[in-house]
Amino acid sequence: MSTHKAARDPQAATAAEAAGDPDAATDPHRAGPRPTPLLVLDVVGLTPRLLDHMPHLKTLARSGSHAPLETVLPAVTCAAQSTFLTGTHPAEHGIVGNGWYFRDLGDVLLWRQHNGLVAGDKLWDAARRAHPGYTVANICWWYAMGADTDFTVTPRPVYYSDGRKEPDCYTRPPALHDELTAKFGTFPLFHFWGPGADLVSSRWIIDATRHIISTRHPDLTLCYLPHLDYDLQRFGPDDPRSLKAAADLDRALAPLLDDARAEGRTVVALSEYGITGVSRPVDINRALRRAGLLEVHTQDGMEYLDPMASRAFAVADHQIAHVYVRRPEDLEATRDALAGLPGIEQLLDDEGKKAHHLDHPRSGELVAVAEPDAWFTYYYWLDDARAPDFAQLVEIHRKPGYDPVELFMDPRDPYVKVKAATALARKKLGLRYRMAVVPLDPSPVRGSHGRLPASDDDGPLLICSTSRAVGDRVAATDVKALLLRLAGLG
Repeated sequence: MSTHKAARDPQAATAAEAAGDPDAATDPHRAGPRPTPLLVLDVVGLTPRLLDHMPHLKTLARSGSHAPLETVLPAVTCAAQSTFLTGTHPAEHGIVGNGWYFRDLGDVLLWRQHNGLVAGDKLWDAARRAHPGYTVANICWWYAMGADTDFTVTPRPVYYSDGRKEPDCYTRPPALHDELTAKFGTFPLFHFWGPGADLVSSRWIIDATRHIISTRHPDLTLCYLPHLDYDLQRFGPDDPRSLKAAADLDRALAPLLDDARAEGRTVVALSEYGITGVSRPVDINRALRRAGLLEVHTQDGMEYLDPMASRAFAVADHQIAHVYVRRPEDLEATRDALAGLPGIEQLLDDEGKKAHHLDHPRSGELVAVAEPDAWFTYYYWLDDARAPDFAQLVEIHRKPGYDPVELFMDPRDPYVKVKAATALARKKLGLRYRMAVVPLDPSPVRGSHGRLPASDDDGPLLICSTSRAVGDRVAATDVKALLLRLAGLG
């Protein structure tokens, strides 16, 4: 654990200053004046269109300042957050998506958690050079584990030796785990992702954030709020259920915004991307398989992607897909296999990747960008009867690509709710269970992201409680410098 000391209560400090305490403006454990405390809210999927349905955030924008945020390609969580915190593009920090093909392991891995994967100077490193002892709390931003932050909370299931998976979280310091669990209950993992994903997880994160701010007073608090990710992908950004989700999250946020205001904490609310309407799933791996480039191996009648043997395959990640080509002589055949595939707008080669700051060794030899109304599935089997058993599970670590269909229960299965209830009953009895309820049909998905936005109304947004803090636009690579400046350290 980091040994940096927590900041003093700002309200107590203000009272001491008023009383003429000469030491009130500085902390004896730290150099120079106290930084302005910050609360940075990652409101996933927030756009100017949605702001009209979120009165508390809209008021914050009007009384403070706001601007369109120019995101990065790919416009996905891990890449965008890493850019915010390092001030560099994916070509430099190395986070080229929510996952990629680890060539040295011969495996596709998504949603890793070690901060060591992110190269570069982090926001807290720069802050501590300017102000030794600067304290940081990370509540559910990604790549939290192993980061040199003072207080950490991140989703982390318990994987029991008998195969059961139970909700939980990882914290630093370790004692914070039992403290938060006793106060707010077990981290609601099954409300954080899957068919049951809803406001419950964001409420838990908000409560944990309020608790950490009130008890630890970190100089910088990072808070990740995923709620808009769910219904906007399920139903599309214009559906009444999505607009209700925006209003519900805004209402849940109000107490945290009140706390920040009372403490004199500057608030920055930003988003990684905007979610736009889609209607066309693109089976990029099936196209590569039909061209004889993608290989599978079979066990117990089920087919598994064989990336080590494949001449080419894709790691699908929303509207972006990294296409890995084993040998240079297969590049042309790979391009030919994808050139006529409906739904692909661009196929970036070395020059294209460089132009988009995506030229990193972790990237695919080619990067496919979907058309505005399309998105990429990870599916590689040609017959659903041969799909691996994890395909119908919420299984983010075994699927070789992102699967938004995990947000749904299979509408074609008349017994799906019975299966879910039976699985839950076994779970409550402490028995092994399989929640095989996810459909193999991708057509229900109505929202996606990953492309660069076509307009500011559909793109991400940055809001600051400080007036005139931002100009007409903010680049994702400038967020780190902006936060340092707002803290009084830039």
